[in-house]
Amino acid sequence: MADSTSIEWTDSTWNPVTGCTKVSPGCDNCYAETFAERWRGTAGHHFENGFDITLRPDRLRLPMTWRTPRRVFLDSMSDLFHTDIPDHYIAQAFAVMALTPQHTYQVLTKRHGRMKTLLSRPTFWHLVAKQGREHFTGCQQDWLAVGAMLGGEPLPNVWLGVSVEDQKWADIRIPALLGTPAAVRFLSCEPLLGPVDLKRAVITRGSERGHGLTASFVHAAGCCENGLHGIDWVITGGESGPRARPMHPQWARHLRDQCEWAGVPFFLKQWGAFAPEDHGHDHGRVALIDTQGRSWTEREAPAPQDTVRMRRVGKTRAGRILDGQHHDAVPAPAR
Repeated sequence: MADSTSIEWTDSTWNPVTGCTKVSPGCDNCYAETFAERWRGTAGHHFENGFDITLRPDRLRLPMTWRTPRRVFLDSMSDLFHTDIPDHYIAQAFAVMALTPQHTYQVLTKRHGRMKTLLSRPTFWHLVAKQGREHFTGCQQDWLAVGAMLGGEPLPNVWLGVSVEDQKWADIRIPALLGTPAAVRFLSCEPLLGPVDLKRAVITRGSERGHGLTASFVHAAGCCENGLHGIDWVITGGESGPRARPMHPQWARHLRDQCEWAGVPFFLKQWGAFAPEDHGHDHGRVALIDTQGRSWTEREAPAPQDTVRMRRVGKTRAGRILDGQHHDAVPAPAR
C-alpha cells in the first residue's frame, strides 16, 4: 500500500489511514469506497471493515524504507483531515514526512477547514515533534529538520491540495487552501463536474484581491511569481467507473488556458469513462452534455450550441489527450 501506483501524477501511495465518508458531489462515485466495500466482512482481509475509518499505524514507517526519492500521494484511500482521525495521529504522519525530506508528499483533502485550522496552530507543530520523539526512536538526531516548521515555516517537501469539482467548491475550498501555510499548493479538479473559474478564488495578475481571499492568506516561496497567486499546480480529469459522469472538453480547456496564462503547471490526468466523439470514437453509449453540465438526449431539440457528444469507451480507450497533446506539467520539488 503501495510501492507503485497507476495514478499518473505521483510515484507511490502511502495509506496510514483507510476509509472515509462523503462530503460533496465529487464523492458520489468514490473509487476507493467501491474497492474497499468489495471486501467488507472478509475475515483477515485488509479491508475487512470495508470503507470505515481505520488507522493503520503499521504503515506509518513505510516511507522510511524507501531510499530513492519519490513523489508520494498520502492517503489515496482516505482523507488525512477527516474528523474521525485524532490530531496526534495526523501529527505522527507529519513527523514521518519531516524525517524523510528526500520524498515529496502530496496531501489532498476535501476537509479544507480542519486542514487550515490544524496546520495554522503552533501547538500542532509542537505535537508533531512530541509524537516524533515518542514513536520514531533512533531519529532524534534528525529533529533539526523540524526546526523551521516550529518557527512557522511549512515543510518544504509537503504539498497541500484541495479537491475542486465545480465552481461552488472552488469558491469554498481554494480560499481555505490559500490561508494554510504550505510550500506548494495544488488543486485536484477531478472528477471535474462543471466549469471552474480560478480567477474568482485567487489573486490574479494585475489585481489586488480575488473573490474569497482574506487577510489570512499565507505567502509561500514563489507564490508571487505566477498569475494565479498562491496556486502552484492544477490537476484535472474526468470520472471513471460504472456511474461515471462525462467531463465537457471546454471545462478542461478553460482550466488549461487559465494555467497557461498564469504560468502554472497543468496536468490532465484522464478523460475518464467518456471521451469526446470527435476523438475518433464511433462506438459506445452516447452522452450529450452542455457547458453547464446538463444532460440532453438526441430526441430533445434544440440542444444548446455548446452541447458535445461524448462516447462511453472506458478510461483506457478514452486516454488523456487534449487538443492533440498530453499535458504532464508538474512543479519542481521545493528545496
